[in-house]
Amino acid sequence: MPDCNMFPNKTSKHAWMFSISNFVSLAKIAILAGSVAASAGIVFAEADDINVFAAASMTNALAEIEQGFEAASDHKLTISFAGSSILARQIQHGAPADIFISANPDWMDVLGKAGFLEAGSRFNLVENSLVLISADTSVKQTPISPGMDLSGSLDGGYLAMALVDAVPAGIYGKAALESLGLWETVASKVAQTDNVRSALTLVATGEARYGIVYATDAVAEERVKVIGTFPPETHPPIVYPVARIANRNFPAAREFLDYLRGPEAKEAFERQGFVVTGK
Repeated sequence: MPDCNMFPNKTSKHAWMFSISNFVSLAKIAILAGSVAASAGIVFAEADDINVFAAASMTNALAEIEQGFEAASDHKLTISFAGSSILARQIQHGAPADIFISANPDWMDVLGKAGFLEAGSRFNLVENSLVLISADTSVKQTPISPGMDLSGSLDGGYLAMALVDAVPAGIYGKAALESLGLWETVASKVAQTDNVRSALTLVATGEARYGIVYATDAVAEERVKVIGTFPPETHPPIVYPVARIANRNFPAAREFLDYLRGPEAKEAFERQGFVVTGK
């Protein structure tokens, strides 16, 4: 198995050559984004830079949200994606994050209790579900239940999961397998990765026969198919809280949180399979 990168991956700006028609299309998108933001009552301050630390499973949705927010506000987002545990620890060690989006309330609780969060800024953004995936198109969909022979289905291969004692997707996955009485039968066959997107990649490339990831990850990777969905009662609710980091309470950071509650962000999240709560 390949070594997994323990550092977050940052989005980058690529220089592209556009035709006139593409330029016009982008201009229309910018105007539309600004109109939607205005109709939602969002007033933007002068352009500023915002550092967002976000769970790896938010990659596709936030890439879309980034474009809309930057077009509407002229602010610049720099988004670092990694496992929530890695990001939380980096914040504890002084990493310059303005906003943190975790795939697990526990890591947000850790930061909150230690005084790293801006009081009153935290809310639950979206929810997710947990699925079993494979890249083998011959594998049939099946209900996930205590009676399934998951170990035998691996056929000598690996079950890819995010770190089961640290990364939210892995924690939820292990909890679900334990609830179903399946963990002991597959524990020795689990290939652990530093974040859920790395587990997804192991399955997509055929290095692992099965994987346990979020439903949104399966949507983002066309090389895999969903074999089954874990019953929600087998694991804690998969909730993504978001908050501002303490002493980073500048207008642009507040505006981005407002934008995350708005209609454009809601549609982007839903297109990727998230359930928007905004509570």
